[in-house]
Amino acid sequence: MIPAEIRELFPILKQEVNGHPLVYLDSAATSQKPIQVIEALKHYYEWDNANVHRGVHTLGSRATDAYEGARAKVAKFIGAASEQEIIFTRGTTTAINIVAASYAQSVLREGDEIVLTPMEHHSNLIPWQQAAKKTGAILKYIPLQPDGSISLADVENTITERTKMVSIVYVSNVLGVINPIKEIAQIAHKHGAKIMVDGAQSTPHMKVDVQDLDCDFYGLSGHKMCGPTGIGALYGKKSLLNNMEPIEFGGEMIDHVDFYESTWKELPWKFEGGTPMIAGAVGLGAAIDFLTEVGMDNIFKHDIELTNYALERMMQIPDLAVYGPTTNRAGLVTFNLGDVHPHDVATVLDSMGIAVRAGHHCCQPLMRWLEQSSTARASFYLYNTEDDVDRLVKALLKTKEYFGDAIG
Repeated sequence: MIPAEIRELFPILKQEVNGHPLVYLDSAATSQKPIQVIEALKHYYEWDNANVHRGVHTLGSRATDAYEGARAKVAKFIGAASEQEIIFTRGTTTAINIVAASYAQSVLREGDEIVLTPMEHHSNLIPWQQAAKKTGAILKYIPLQPDGSISLADVENTITERTKMVSIVYVSNVLGVINPIKEIAQIAHKHGAKIMVDGAQSTPHMKVDVQDLDCDFYGLSGHKMCGPTGIGALYGKKSLLNNMEPIEFGGEMIDHVDFYESTWKELPWKFEGGTPMIAGAVGLGAAIDFLTEVGMDNIFKHDIELTNYALERMMQIPDLAVYGPTTNRAGLVTFNLGDVHPHDVATVLDSMGIAVRAGHHCCQPLMRWLEQSSTARASFYLYNTEDDVDRLVKALLKTKEYFGDAIG
């Protein structure tokens, strides 16, 4: 399928916004949903809605099969060795919090090191701040190169024998940087540390194989990969998950309960207390089917080509600053237009039917490193075309003309 044909599968993209055909350039925040996912959710609620793992009736059995079937799809999609290594969560944020609260806090001691980068999303920063406060561990940061990338030499210099945990984003939601996760994992393991990967921005856009990366933990969010909101997954190596304690307790995750003691189910259910996100899992499974049909290599190639086209066009706009490297970057462009506040830029673009993100993108430390209070961001996905980029550039030129003296 080509982008124009793919676009037809997304009902929301057929509307007009403020009298203009919608150009949706905010997929890094959340992707739009194809009709296959919408229909899967509709079918579940109309025909299979029941709780899972509990009832022996037909609807309960169908719901359980759909839920566990989705888990199998996630495992295959990211190359996990076993379905038991996939824990359904609300998204990447929950996945990281589970690792920081369950695994990290059980192994960290005073003076141990947690290694991050300045480009981390708040969801991959604050949980580690809390873990450090509770254990006496120390936060360390791999420095950034002038273009926002990181060098393996700096990784080698930052990770030491005292490092117990490395947590790093695969693809930056601001800079578009694609980090060398496999090499970083090798360095971490050489020093006896474990590595958590924030895969929120990588999983929708590129082929992921957690076994090839040899990461210990990996988090993903369904809503960024054509799936529903409120569903995601944590991958963890089975040997690690088996020795971790759950952080949420209640029904479904228990094996035996007495008045004073309880025991837990085996993986993955010991981490899934309460009624899970059944419909979300069904929708995520449908999204994975859709992405697999299109082909992750095709999606990655399309994203890179469109980003390169956008960079070429946008860097010709006078007084427009682009942040991040110009090579080895994923499908987004973060920018500022002179001295015009990004919120004003986004508002004017919205008046022309173009949706972009503006703000600090949940990366305040990175904004300080960039010496900016906020930026605008256009992010691309499989349903975007060069025509979308052309409309963005044309609208930015009109915005520049509109604000006049505020530019430069």
